[in-house]
Amino acid sequence: MKKFILTFVLTVSMIGALSAQVSGKAIGVRFGGFSGYGGEISYQHPLSNANRLEVDLGVNHYGFGLSGVYQWVWDLSELSDGFNWYAGVGGGLGSYNFNDTNRSVGIGVLGQVGIEYNFNIPLQLSLDYRPGIYIMPSVSGIYDGICLSARFRF
Repeated sequence: MKKFILTFVLTVSMIGALSAQVSGKAIGVRFGGFSGYGGEISYQHPLSNANRLEVDLGVNHYGFGLSGVYQWVWDLSELSDGFNWYAGVGGGLGSYNFNDTNRSVGIGVLGQVGIEYNFNIPLQLSLDYRPGIYIMPSVSGIYDGICLSARFRF
């Protein structure tokens, strides 16, 4: 048990030391071209030096959705200055029309993991994977996608 506690404390300390500096707010677009989804307006708001909230409003040919994800951000500067990786959890709400007679409102639980690069200019590019479990009448299930984002940092 002592070894477990020592390992846990060391792991938490190392993760804390590797935390990135979340630098300001960012707004832009998040494209799901790899998975066939439509685009989203994306906004990131810092909550601390290593945490932020990402809120996205998206539209595709089925309807629209709003999602919010709490993210933890870690430094990856060993690749190159400006690289971070992040993981988070959150929720989603949407209205979808999968056929002409069935409009559904759904709620979901989301996860997210991704990598980002912050340029020396106020530009951020990121690539992430976001799976979600949605509950909707007649079309509940797991939905996911790989998305590319471009955001202006301010």
